[in-house]
Amino acid sequence: MTEATTEAASTVWTLSGFGDEVDTDPAIQAAVLLALGANYIEVRSAWGVNVSELTPGQVSELKELLDAKGLKVSAVASPIGKVDIGLPVEHEVERLRQIISVAKGLDTKYIRVFSFYRSETQTPEEIRDDVITRMRALAAEAASAGVVLLHENEKDIYGDTPQRVLDIMESVDSPALRVAWDNANFVQVGVRPYTDGYAMLRPYLEYLQVKDAIMATGEVVPSGHGDGELDATIAALKADGYAGFASLEPHLASHHELGGFSGPVAFGMAARAFAVLAAKNGIELS
Repeated sequence: MTEATTEAASTVWTLSGFGDEVDTDPAIQAAVLLALGANYIEVRSAWGVNVSELTPGQVSELKELLDAKGLKVSAVASPIGKVDIGLPVEHEVERLRQIISVAKGLDTKYIRVFSFYRSETQTPEEIRDDVITRMRALAAEAASAGVVLLHENEKDIYGDTPQRVLDIMESVDSPALRVAWDNANFVQVGVRPYTDGYAMLRPYLEYLQVKDAIMATGEVVPSGHGDGELDATIAALKADGYAGFASLEPHLASHHELGGFSGPVAFGMAARAFAVLAAKNGIELS
């Protein structure tokens, strides 16, 4: 293999996207993602049912539908860890067991998770030990099942800043817990993603969620239209040899506790904006 061939091969990223940002119907989700050039889909809900509540029959039906369309599943976007820290450890471990069955039914090893809400009177420091205890339990469950948890940084959870995400990764110290990097969510807590967090978290970064945001307002915008330093992040990932998933999560129409929505037109806008940045940096999306 020539040097040029090696370089070209290292710059192919796998395009995916949150299907329920397009529509509640997975058939429509699949059609739009395929039209945008994706061969993978990230599953957060189907037919309006969150992955934490899908029945085995619904999982089988979804898998058959996606197989027929030629789409594979990049990750299951679970709500694990989007609960108050005061709940018992076993609460989320039990929910994770159900979602692991969904991931296995959809033939993916990745499950997106979070790191717990605190009450209005609690500081991040006050819940830190309880968070680590719960994340260790979740990682142990994932390791025994042969799946990988992807911690998404998000506002209002413990792991919202790069420093606290690093604390989770170092303290849990498990290959079954990695980072799902979200530039827009960092912006929404006042962080410059690439400048303030990239070098710190790159050793753990295994999955890229694609959206951007404006620092002054927190508004989510298409890639390259905000303060998320996506161009710099993409360039650095390419230089580091990243060759994983890039999953579109535009949140351009609305967002709520369990996710967001864009609709087919806005989702297409988000996909094209990201494609422009990828092409600028010599990255092929497949």
